[in-house]
Amino acid sequence: MSSSIKIIPLGGVRENGKNLYIVEVNDEIFVFDVGLKYPDNSLLGIDVVIPDFTYLIENKNRISAIFLTHGHADAIGALPYLLEGVDAPVFGSKFTIELAKSTVKQYDLVYDDFHIVDADTEIEFQNAVLSFFRTTHTIADSLGIVLTTDAGSIVYTGDFKFDQAAMKDYATDFARLAEIGGQNVLALLSESSNSENPMQVASERATAETIRETIAEWDGRIIVASVASNLARIQQVFDAAAKAGRKVFLTGLDLERIVKTALKHHKLHLRDADLLINPKQLSKTPDNELLVLETGKMGEPIKSLQRMAKGHHKYIKIKDGDLVYVVTTPSIAMETQVAKTEDLVYRAGGQVKLIASDLRVSGHANPQDLQLMMNFMKPRYFIPIQGEYRQLSAHAKLAGEVGITSDHIFILNRGDILEYKQNVFTLAGSVPAENVMIDGIGVGDIGNIVLRDRKVLSEDGIFIAVITINRRDKTIISKAKVTTRGFVYVKQSRDLMKESQEIVDEVVANYLAGDDFEWAKLKQEIRERLNSYLFDQTKRRPVILPVVMEVSRNKLNKK
Repeated sequence: MSSSIKIIPLGGVRENGKNLYIVEVNDEIFVFDVGLKYPDNSLLGIDVVIPDFTYLIENKNRISAIFLTHGHADAIGALPYLLEGVDAPVFGSKFTIELAKSTVKQYDLVYDDFHIVDADTEIEFQNAVLSFFRTTHTIADSLGIVLTTDAGSIVYTGDFKFDQAAMKDYATDFARLAEIGGQNVLALLSESSNSENPMQVASERATAETIRETIAEWDGRIIVASVASNLARIQQVFDAAAKAGRKVFLTGLDLERIVKTALKHHKLHLRDADLLINPKQLSKTPDNELLVLETGKMGEPIKSLQRMAKGHHKYIKIKDGDLVYVVTTPSIAMETQVAKTEDLVYRAGGQVKLIASDLRVSGHANPQDLQLMMNFMKPRYFIPIQGEYRQLSAHAKLAGEVGITSDHIFILNRGDILEYKQNVFTLAGSVPAENVMIDGIGVGDIGNIVLRDRKVLSEDGIFIAVITINRRDKTIISKAKVTTRGFVYVKQSRDLMKESQEIVDEVVANYLAGDDFEWAKLKQEIRERLNSYLFDQTKRRPVILPVVMEVSRNKLNKK
């Protein structure tokens, strides 16, 4: 009798980032990647979003291992949060494990159950054998995963693309792909990030040449904006700077941490031992000999560029003669922010050049690459992952074109259980898989209600009414005082403010005249009356905060 197999995505489907996929074989659980994603503009104040670990924590005794495909945040960023509640060995390539250790250390978490694997490693568990294959991505030592059972293999590609000219640490092992495909692949989980774009992605060699030419041709200071963990791009910038006789100044804690780790493990190389300079050397370096490489918080370059353009950056202020060279391809969701950033840079006197204007650059497979992977693997079942729904759908269509029938293709939602029984995959319920939002040190304590309040505050502001009463005597000691922030300009709205004060006084006086007294009920009546009046006058609904204070025995008590 063949094994019972379940595939459960806790993240990474119908969204970009936050990759986490579970494969269960009988009573063993295997976890593929533990990533996070960065919030869009609707998640006000949220730092990052991580998967819901409820199912894994409830079944932590069944988790045999956690496997990481590469060192980007969308694959390892949420690992510290999972390891707080789960104790399981973590496997990955040498460089991926070093970055994972560095990420865990940032959260002051003591954890040492890490294990290094490579493309020649094979690990036997009770119900499955795990092996790996090299892939090409924008960070060195990326691996795909093969989980082999008696029913066939589950293959997870991780992030990949095909580049015939890739360097050694980035090269795909095509012979290994053919070998895996010849050994009964039951299901292929393949990334979909670039499935909609038919354009050929430029090779890394072509990208390196474009970067070299751009840096060599500029006479003034150059500020290069990149993603911190895109080591292929960083290496190209280092090489171009050295060839042009420029020194490189790094900004951004993530960038410094990743570059330091990469240099230590020989995943980045410096042609000039003195290529990198410190803040003290910054002011002494002529503009035509300086290149600033910046990424900002969480490796995101755009917000840091805005601070530079506004003069709020600790080290760099954009000025006349500067070239801001963006060597990453921003997501569609960031297009508005990128346009705003360009405008700020030009206002500050700089110029902007986007590498995406010259080349189609990406670390993800285009449609031709995706179909080539399917042809290598020859899977019985296909599960597109890592992308918004439209990208998963486009990838499913590509699978149909290479002969995979629609009843063998599953576009899953977060938490769906895809179960293999009696030689067929079927949907079999779901597990919790909501977004868990991180704000500061708070994990999951920001829900939809808090986000709604933040949205209202950002759009309509806040209106505060303060009044003092003597509950025993049923009198108002100090009439209402109102103030507002982000709602109306007070000096031009005196009548509105005065009428609001009178409404509060009236509500409180009427309430005190009654027999019952409940603080919550009194505040609710104030909110309702003010909300109705303010909306009638302005067609806006600010957050209304009533503050009722009580005078009792010569003490002032805030309620």
